[in-house]
Amino acid sequence: MIEAILWDFGGVLTTSPFEAFNRFERERGLPLDFIRRVNATNPEDNAWARFESSRIDLDAFDSMFAEESTALGHTVAGRDVVALLSGDIRPRMVEVLQVCKTRYRVACITNNVRSGHGPGMAASSERADRVAGVMGLFDLVVESSLEGIRKPDPRIYRLTCERLGVEPAAAVFLDDLGINLKPARELGMRTIKVVDEDQAIRELAAVTGLALP
Repeated sequence: MIEAILWDFGGVLTTSPFEAFNRFERERGLPLDFIRRVNATNPEDNAWARFESSRIDLDAFDSMFAEESTALGHTVAGRDVVALLSGDIRPRMVEVLQVCKTRYRVACITNNVRSGHGPGMAASSERADRVAGVMGLFDLVVESSLEGIRKPDPRIYRLTCERLGVEPAAAVFLDDLGINLKPARELGMRTIKVVDEDQAIRELAAVTGLALP
């Protein structure tokens, strides 16, 4: 019996930052997916992991990411990466969230950093207002930068369920990264990997039985 739907933010309710990473790489003549490669190297303790769990600040991330990227062949400043994190809101996904909210508890689990404006790491205060409108729809928002733990650590999923007052087996979780879905499944959640809007909405409708836009 489903009682709650848990949502990632970037790449689910907004366009993926990976699109911005690829655009940056093309503009700078870097190998495609180079930034993701840096982030995937030593993923538990690299600059990205430390920044998302607030173990280092923006200045330290800037220099540490530059060192890590240089070691892999190309120097990229951490501040340049942070500037790429803010995606565009997906209006249709927000409509789906609103429909889900009429029947289920809804929560957001987001890996983010203490940079930009608000949970969505908006690059401007104007965009931050739009993000705040979406965040206001959730019954609960759990941010890695505030909790000191990040996906895919199972603790962040358990924490979210405890605060919502639901068992993991009664939750559905949407994320665009398979690595973040695996521990959720192991806890008993039903999971949906968001590849694109149509696919994600179709799978969510099948799981919930809701008529989604």
